[in-house]
Amino acid sequence: MIDDRAQELGRLIGQAPEYQALRRAEQALRDDVEAQKRLEIISRLTREFDQMMAQGQSPEEAKAQEYETTLHDFEQSPVGQSYLVTRANVDKLMTRVNQVIADGMERGVTSGIITL
Repeated sequence: MIDDRAQELGRLIGQAPEYQALRRAEQALRDDVEAQKRLEIISRLTREFDQMMAQGQSPEEAKAQEYETTLHDFEQSPVGQSYLVTRANVDKLMTRVNQVIADGMERGVTSGIITL
């Protein structure tokens, strides 16, 4: 029963305008060569920074500046902005969904009626 309801909820979320917009933004992101280059740089530098910090080292100023500049350029690009806005909208949707689920769980704990 729970699995069926969860699958139905997933289907409904997949049909939500917010999720559909995110899918389109993700496709535009994949199709944009410049955005992909920026994301690869951001990802590479993030991994390097994580490794350095795990070893107790600080990132070099030049690499930190490269990261900041690349991230800024990505965020300011039309494709990057579209992706970030639609991602935030889906995150808000999922926060609302999770809150409603949590509310339902709380009601379920206090309810004397068992519905399976």
